Amino acid sequence: MEVARLPTNEHLRLAALRRYEVLDTDADAVFDELTQLAGEICEVPIALVSLVDDHRQWFKSKIGLDAPETPRDYSFCAHAILQEKVFEVPDTLADKRFADNPLVLGAPNVRFYAGVPLVTNEGFPLGTLCVVDQKARRLNEKQAQSLRVLGRQVIAQLELRRKMVEAARIATESIETKLALEVANTKLREKFELIKRQQELIAELE
Repeated sequence: MEVARLPTNEHLRLAALRRYEVLDTDADAVFDELTQLAGEICEVPIALVSLVDDHRQWFKSKIGLDAPETPRDYSFCAHAILQEKVFEVPDTLADKRFADNPLVLGAPNVRFYAGVPLVTNEGFPLGTLCVVDQKARRLNEKQAQSLRVLGRQVIAQLELRRKMVEAARIATESIETKLALEVANTKLREKFELIKRQQELIAELE
């Protein structure tokens, strides 16, 4: 088995992945629909949105697979993010890089893989939209093109989700700041009233 080399900008790529705050989040219908569509168009039983973390590949969306993640060393997607185009392995058993991969020899018995990198606007590949079959095959041109288009839609949804998370954080911080100011103003008013009463008492004593 051949373990994929690390991208030359791996530390920057991982930092970019962290900024999306998507790892270990709940399933999302938008991603699941894109994944389902990829599987149907490519006529495969398994389709995934896979994000390549430092020691694992984690599935934001998965159709036909129960596992939430697998080790990065076994990951086909770790190879795919090193490519600019669709990375396709027509027959894993005939490919020395993958023939003895545990994901090939055991469940989910990967025999065919094709994945398109999910590349951010800054040029960082976060993972892939990939399709898997348990028999050897190839994508036709229409399927390959559809996978590329759907991959762009996945990254667009990731970008949108990131903006929504940032907007929610800003809104929360604004509310917290407003509440803190209101508390501070209340304390200042109370302190002012206390000083005022003290001054009135002093004036009465005089």
